[in-house]
This record gives sequence, structure tokens and C-alpha cells, in this order.
Amino acid sequence: MCGIVGLFLKNPSLEAQLGALLTDMLITMTDRGPDSAGIAIYGDEHDGRAKLTVQSDTPDVDFATLADTLGSAIGASVDISVKDTHAVLSVPGNQLAVLREELSENYPTIRIMSRGECLEIYKEVGLPKDVAARFELSAMTGSHGIGHTRMATESAVTTMGAHPFNTGLDQCLVHNGSLSNHNSLRRKLRREGIHIETENDTEVGAAYLTWRMQHGATLGEALQSSLDDLDGFFTFVVGTKDGFGVVRDPIACKPAVMAETEDYVAFGSEYRALVNLPGIETARVWEPEPATVYFWSHNSAPTSIEKAA
Repeated sequence: MCGIVGLFLKNPSLEAQLGALLTDMLITMTDRGPDSAGIAIYGDEHDGRAKLTVQSDTPDVDFATLADTLGSAIGASVDISVKDTHAVLSVPGNQLAVLREELSENYPTIRIMSRGECLEIYKEVGLPKDVAARFELSAMTGSHGIGHTRMATESAVTTMGAHPFNTGLDQCLVHNGSLSNHNSLRRKLRREGIHIETENDTEVGAAYLTWRMQHGATLGEALQSSLDDLDGFFTFVVGTKDGFGVVRDPIACKPAVMAETEDYVAFGSEYRALVNLPGIETARVWEPEPATVYFWSHNSAPTSIEKAA
């Protein structure tokens, strides 16, 4: 049993409140997942630059001179913004892959949480309220975000085992459920060159979507094909640079509720996660249908609902 929340803002005037609204939603789901918590925020882009969010158990040591040493190693400017055990590294966009490789090969105590142009992921072991406070999540701004409170059932309670999982540029996923074919699919995806860090089944779900989109699928198409290729029971909420998607397996045994107004689309594992959102009393509220892909994008019509075959 885990808790999922998500918020996609249609009204830019609410972007300053994104972190505060998501934090309240996340904390409300504490009893569904007290082991660890995480949040993904899609914030501002900076011309020509990209971001890596990283984590360290010894940030005072690892982050003290990190920007300078990385900059020297890759021959490019590296900026750093530290938040507790996490730091956001900003680099020229064409140096992102080089930076990731440098970190992976030469900094074993630093773990990569996310990469992209606008995505930042913060996650740690602990109660959601404590995780939120450590990273000052309520002060964060952006256009959309997703969050997760975890009750571990199949893998260790660790930072790397917490959600969201990022497996492609500006793409992340949170999950409630269990995938039964994740071991065989992990092996297949690794053979296809998809980078997977953990033994967590959720990361395999995220990596599967990355793989499908690398082969030309839209997020909606990738989510739709997951209904055929992923075994088990699952509710996925996915973030991309431009959008926000939801899908439940054909049995749909995991709880889910959505709400939509002219200002936002919201997701919660339970309705109580949504009750403090502005205008919720007049929102259209519904339970997402089984085997149905829901997707909203800032670059297309505000809402699209696509029945799976």
C-alpha cells in the first residue's frame, strides 16, 4: 500500500503554489506510506542549460567542492544548489551526458536522482512531513509535479528505492501496486541499453516507458502498450516535460481518484488528498477507469482521454 499524488496546473497564476499544494497532498497520504517519500517538480527551464539532481549521505563532504571539480573534469561551467542531502547541478545542455558519466564513474558516493531541462526529484527515507521539511518542498514552484509515499513490500527501504523514478530525460513515474514480470523485463531493457539502477519493480515500469518513447511512441501510446506488456496490478502516474499521465491496470484494484477544474488536474490515491485544493468543491471528480489512458499536456488540448484497446 502506497500513496500517490499529482498536480498538473493549467493556470500559470498557481505555479507559485505548486510546492505548497503538493506538500499538503503528500502529507495527507502518510498512513499509506510512512517508510519514505519523494516528489518530482517541473520548474523553469534555463536557456541552453540542463539539470542533474543528485543525492549524498555525506553532503557536507561530497558537495563542498563538487561544482568546481566537476567543471574542471568536463571542461564546462557547473553551478550547484544544495538542499539538505540533495543538490541540483546545472550545466550546458550539451554536457549533460558527459556530466552523468563523470559522476557515475568517479563519484561512487553520489547518486543521480533525475536529469532533464526542468525536472528535479527529491526523495529520502522518513515520514513525508519530515522529507518535505528537509527539502523545503512547500516553497517550490512549477507547472506540474507528482509525489509518492511508500510502504515497502518487495525491496529495501532506501533512498534509491523511494519514488519517483527517473529513467529518461524529464520523465518520471510513481506507482502503487506490484509488477510480477519485472525481473525478466529488467533483463530485456538492460540488453536494449536502458539504464536501471535498482531491483525495484517500479523503476522497471519507468524504464519500460522510456524504452517505448525512445522508439517513437508518445507517452499515451507507451502507457497504452504497458497494459499488454506489464503483468501485475498497478496504478501509474507519470510526468514528462510537457505533461502528466495516468493509467490503471485492467483490474484496477488500487484506489485512485481524479479532479479537474479550469485551473488544474489533480490525482490522489484517496479523495482526502485533494480536499484542500482551491476550488475542489466545484471540481469534476471521478475514479479513473481501468485500462484507460489519461493524459494532459501544456502543448495540446488540455485534456485527452484515450480508451485502451
